[in-house]
Amino acid sequence: MLKCMECGDESCLKKVPLFSSLGDDELEKLAHRMTFKNYDKGQDILSQGKAPGGITIICRGRAKAYRLTANGTEKILYIFARHDYIGEQYLFVNKAAAYTVTALQNVSAAFFSTKQFREILNLYPAISLRLIEELGRRTISLENILQTGGMRKTEARIAAMLSDFVRKYGVFGKDGIEISLPLSREGMANYLGMARETLSRKLSAFEKEGVIRSLSNKKIVILRPDILRKSAEDETDAYSR
Repeated sequence: MLKCMECGDESCLKKVPLFSSLGDDELEKLAHRMTFKNYDKGQDILSQGKAPGGITIICRGRAKAYRLTANGTEKILYIFARHDYIGEQYLFVNKAAAYTVTALQNVSAAFFSTKQFREILNLYPAISLRLIEELGRRTISLENILQTGGMRKTEARIAAMLSDFVRKYGVFGKDGIEISLPLSREGMANYLGMARETLSRKLSAFEKEGVIRSLSNKKIVILRPDILRKSAEDETDAYSR
């Protein structure tokens, strides 16, 4: 049985959406092309202004992508989870990264150089299709996050973020889907481009309505994912007056 040389998890590579269509023999060949790297919490995995040089796959841990604004503040663009990958949009262009990726906790990662990964794409065309699908999904996700409050309801933006966290980090518990939040309240507010007070007020409203329940500052339970999804689809902001 194929095991990840870093985390020991059986068929770890097969859990990466990019490689899910490959058989064990093909995954074994991929594993031998990998270089494994470890990053401490707070360490940069990719630096803005530098070429990635390949694609990085997170085996364990979480990371954030962000840019620094003109006034030096941090704007979070994306949260990477286990089995996510970094740098795929630079595989076919000789261009420096437009953002920095920093480990939110200790991260173990696998790395393919650009040359290695291009060879993999030639060998396994199905991976190319999955790569295109993922790029499209991330583009849509980023466009949704970048919408201003006047264009999209505040609750919708928060609900969309929580729904994304359910997909990435959700674990079924006794009362609902438990999420270990990858960001602090301040970090989530930064991610959504709103004040921390606004985020806290809207989360409290969701809790009063029985949609979520807070277990701690870093963990919540989604009690009504159906209502959360419906809220995420509401585009008009009745509270932006």
